[in-house]
Amino acid sequence: MSEIKKLIERLCPNGVEYKKLGELGAFYGGLTGKSKKDFGNGNAKFITYMNVYSNPALNLSVTDTVQISEGEKQNKVQYKDILFTGSSETPEESGMTSVVTQEVDEDFYLNSFCFGLRLYNPELFNADFLKHYFRSHEARKAIAKTASGVTRFNISKAKLANFEIPVPPMEVQCKIVEILDNFTELEAELEAELEAELEARRKQYEYYRNALLSFDEADNNVKWMKLGDICNNICSGGTPLTSNRSYYEGDIPWLRTQEVDWRDIYDTGIKITYEALNNSSAKMIPANCVIVAMYGATAAKVAINRIPLCTNQACCNLEINENIALVKFVYQWLCKEYEKLKALGEGSQHNINAKKVRSYPIPIPPLSEQQRIVDILDRFEALTTDLQSGLPAEIEARRKQYEYYREKLLTFKRKTA
Repeated sequence: MSEIKKLIERLCPNGVEYKKLGELGAFYGGLTGKSKKDFGNGNAKFITYMNVYSNPALNLSVTDTVQISEGEKQNKVQYKDILFTGSSETPEESGMTSVVTQEVDEDFYLNSFCFGLRLYNPELFNADFLKHYFRSHEARKAIAKTASGVTRFNISKAKLANFEIPVPPMEVQCKIVEILDNFTELEAELEAELEAELEARRKQYEYYRNALLSFDEADNNVKWMKLGDICNNICSGGTPLTSNRSYYEGDIPWLRTQEVDWRDIYDTGIKITYEALNNSSAKMIPANCVIVAMYGATAAKVAINRIPLCTNQACCNLEINENIALVKFVYQWLCKEYEKLKALGEGSQHNINAKKVRSYPIPIPPLSEQQRIVDILDRFEALTTDLQSGLPAEIEARRKQYEYYREKLLTFKRKTA
């Protein structure tokens, strides 16, 4: 920090000049006159809204394409262009930016919901300086003020043209980039290391789960049964009439299949009323059932409800007879058997049904052996969970450090006339 301070004192002791975006460049629009059929199997690269929204520096390794006819006049993206998302559901998310920080050696076209700013004099800026600056709190706050709307907030280019940004000397810009890029690289390295460690823990956990849950069919201490034979009750649920809003203003937890995802469930995203419960196929199930998703993207995934709740019709709810099998043992078995159970499904989403779940085989060793297996796997699961919960905190701490220095380095004394 002392080095950059000395650099600023030497190169711009009286402050840094600020210029309006409208003085620095001209806005251009994204694609026009295109229909749905033009996208997918096109002949040119296409930059989507999310490409701009999610990446401070534009990733040119895009896979989306658009059909561009010979001689068709459309704006192409160039090196050092600043790309903006045109609208969003909140003012704070409107006008997210992505800077083209790489030389462009092929044609790239921009989403119609986005627009770009092309600099009159690109030599004024280091592209990576712009990448950091436009994601700074100062810039984001100023850009958000140019958005207006009710349910969707649109950026006003006229107001955005009056937004002033600093133009420090190139040597200062390059030094700032060097410092901030170092932070982001360290953050990326840390994230990769933690993800690798987490993946190793997951593989270790899966290895021991598979080993502990592998049983010899000739073992007299293990009885093979069907899931339906180890349950006191098996049921699915129902969906209250969605057009009746009053059904969805209650306090009864109502579980959907998208929430069934290898976990213990202590709450649900939607609550229904007793009236909804009484006027639909939804039914209450006790806590500690094993729940199997039957349809959709989570088909064959499982969960355990730790609270009484009701479910939609796509959940198969197994109330386990714990004189025969432990709930957590059944859960672990079905986690291990996920791919096999899913393979029994039909259609593109591998939908299964309650009949297939009921008839699915499960080994039943003595309860003491089940408990031993569950205890071992719980310890492995805890190790994985601890690392997984700590991962976001570690990354967030690095991110906060980067943001702190970004704001300090990108705050300049304004040069007076």
